Amino acid sequence: QVQLVESGGGLVQPGGSLRLSCAASGSIFSPNAMGWYRQAPGKERELVATITSRGSTNYADSVKVRFTIARGNAKNTVNLQMNSLRPEDTAVYYCNAIYTNAGTVNYWGQGTQVTVSS
Repeated sequence: QVQLVESGGGLVQPGGSLRLSCAASGSIFSPNAMGWYRQAPGKERELVATITSRGSTNYADSVKVRFTIARGNAKNTVNLQMNSLRPEDTAVYYCNAIYTNAGTVNYWGQGTQVTVSS
């Protein structure tokens, strides 16, 4: 069973930076894509950024330029560097991994809280 373990959330002041990391384990296959989604209180979960196994990236318009998604040095890991954070970035951030070795299966992490506040 694939497991996603997230780390790096916390409290930061507006304008500050945070780095989220996610590691996928439990499969002999590598994910076709990994990414980050977020959900603020009272809102639906939304895409933040994704990266495919070939390195193609996709960002929500609200985070372009400020956030950068990249593969980690370890296998099946992904990082999200978040700069110039704003209060509206406050949310629970979820790691996502898509495996396609047996159909298309989505896996989710348990989420990590990011709070941007002075």
